[in-house]
Amino acid sequence: MKEQVVIIGAGSAYFTRKLVVDLIDRNEPFVLGLVDTDPQAAEMAEKLSRKMIDLKRAPIEVRASTDRRELLPGATAVISTIAVGGRRAWEQDVLIARKYGIYHPGGDTCMPAGTSRSLRAIPPAVAIARDVLDLAPGALYFNYTNPMAVLCRAIRRETGADVIGLCTGVRDVGKYLAHVLETDHSCLRYNAVGINHLTWFTEIRVNGEDAKPRLREIAHDHIARARELSISVDDSPEKADLRSEVGGLQPFCWQLYLVLDAFPAVLDGHVMEFFPHLFRGKNSYFGATLGLGFEGHRAEEDRTYAQMQQEVLSADPLPSDYLEKVAGGHREDVIDIIYSIRNDDGAVYSVNLPNRGRVPELPDDCILEAPAVATAAGLRPLAQPPLSSGLLGTLATRFQWVEVTVEAAVEGNRDKVIQALILDGAVDSYENAALLADELIAAHAQHLPRFSAQNP
Repeated sequence: MKEQVVIIGAGSAYFTRKLVVDLIDRNEPFVLGLVDTDPQAAEMAEKLSRKMIDLKRAPIEVRASTDRRELLPGATAVISTIAVGGRRAWEQDVLIARKYGIYHPGGDTCMPAGTSRSLRAIPPAVAIARDVLDLAPGALYFNYTNPMAVLCRAIRRETGADVIGLCTGVRDVGKYLAHVLETDHSCLRYNAVGINHLTWFTEIRVNGEDAKPRLREIAHDHIARARELSISVDDSPEKADLRSEVGGLQPFCWQLYLVLDAFPAVLDGHVMEFFPHLFRGKNSYFGATLGLGFEGHRAEEDRTYAQMQQEVLSADPLPSDYLEKVAGGHREDVIDIIYSIRNDDGAVYSVNLPNRGRVPELPDDCILEAPAVATAAGLRPLAQPPLSSGLLGTLATRFQWVEVTVEAAVEGNRDKVIQALILDGAVDSYENAALLADELIAAHAQHLPRFSAQNP
């Protein structure tokens, strides 16, 4: 069977480029559908994909459209990677929150920016799911859009679509732990369970031996080094390298490891956002202020996008090493998962699926990031050992935040946005929660028609 893979949100060309590399590496016949509601983005994704395919003369047929309903019929796999409002909306989320003393390390998962991002993304994601059920009901259906737990929960709650949430964070942190343990990743075995971007490595073994005692030694070392460096850290531009060095030690994750006996993915930049009350205001992260590099990262993404546009518009072919540079040693899991299911090969992946009793203390329908085995019938979640009360405590409120955020977006309900901001814990008062909710809703009014309808 020739796979027909449709990417919805293909103008998110960073992901699209990497997926095309993965398809090319397979060197098997594919039909690749590229969908983006922005005609310019859809055209760019199509032209760049064709250039990449031409480099290796890969047997991949490319189609592109601004209308997903045109490309969904016949699809065997659908991958959603939408970003409603794009980088500019993301910036507004983060910068508006700063006016209230809230600093985001990332801004795409939780805290006020994660709530705001969810409000924009949920209605389109639900509409996409309905079209998938209508036009490609047999397709494997994957979501890469953040916030992962929120989007997957909304899709399943509103449509019943069997969406699979994917993120490489657990795999990448597995490689990080292998590195600090000075072993090869192939020697590492682990179990990791939680909510996307706060997924707890509860078991970690190297060649069958418990690695936790060694990791405790590493934790003490990394924390001590970070504290020593923090004496000299501040927010001045000349200290950027020093701040990067502190962050590279992942001191907060190691602190959590010592107290909870589990290591969290995906490292400090994401994990800190689940504990905003611990990092309120300036200089709260080992002497530095979180998120002050945000504008620089977005500017770098703008430069990357502009470079891609030049590559598309140029009459010259892409350089011969282009695919290797795009891959950068980093693969997505989705193509491997598709083939694992087709081949019934029993490979295990970290995926986002409903709990369904695996962790009885958590809601049955919450979207749990945990191992699942690939079978001909799909991905089968694996049973989980009991979680400690401490780990359950870090997750339970977060899953309720997910539920309230989904309700807020579906209903266009301002009061539930305020509820979500309060549950999240980054705001310091009810008054600021209400003001921030109103400002975020107003800033993104063009993407939030349900709120306008509720508040004429």
